[in-house]
Amino acid sequence: MKTRVITAVVALLVFVPLLFIGGIPLEVLVALLGVIAVNEILVMRKKLLISFEAIISNLAVIVAVLPSNYWPVKTPLLLQQSTLLYIFILLMLAHTVVSKNHFTFDDAAVIILAVFYIGFGFHFFITARNMPGGLATLFFALLIVWITDSGAYLVGRKLGKNKLAPRISPNKTWEGSIGGTVISVIVSAIYLKFFPQAYDWTIMVVIALIASVAGQFGDLIESALKRYYNVKDSGKILPGHGGILDRFDSLLIVLPVLYLLGVIY
Repeated sequence: MKTRVITAVVALLVFVPLLFIGGIPLEVLVALLGVIAVNEILVMRKKLLISFEAIISNLAVIVAVLPSNYWPVKTPLLLQQSTLLYIFILLMLAHTVVSKNHFTFDDAAVIILAVFYIGFGFHFFITARNMPGGLATLFFALLIVWITDSGAYLVGRKLGKNKLAPRISPNKTWEGSIGGTVISVIVSAIYLKFFPQAYDWTIMVVIALIASVAGQFGDLIESALKRYYNVKDSGKILPGHGGILDRFDSLLIVLPVLYLLGVIY
């Protein structure tokens, strides 16, 4: 527990100031988080971190994470963000041939999915921060994730009886899930009174409900990934907390959902 608390304090001392600073320092940090998260999946997949696929996927996730304004309208076609990501896909597919199938189609599919899942999740983190009033929007997303997670844990411990997804995450219960969402929506509703977002208060409360549920799916998605690869944590970079995916799994789904709902733009 002591290690867990120390890690959390140190991480917050680094993370929170950069949230307020924004700009290039935050973009560098988030891109680094994206690279580490992709490498965590590469390690689960038992891929060398100096292999061709690892180097290319690290570059690709940086391209995916960085904000769209890094690629102005006049950027040559071959250097545009979408083009570079498609070239990455082609390289992964070509690598299955060049490697004589030592690097398989399954490997390519997992790595491509990892880059897009992680890359665009963190991309919308930066997009949210760069919006007018984006800091309040980003804290809105973080608040939903943190309160849902904490609320689900506390309610689940007190009242949890019915397993939510026993084959994926045995400790999660329906009672905890519902309780976490209810508490998150209540806290979000109060927050929105002081920090209004893209829509009126009633619509934003409904969006908070959707985002809370989406965040729990994000948690379960990462749990399913770890279950498949038979690992306890995605990594060991955060003592007592596991890896980057362990800490940002919910947010990687919540942020794209908020983008699709027009809260992030």
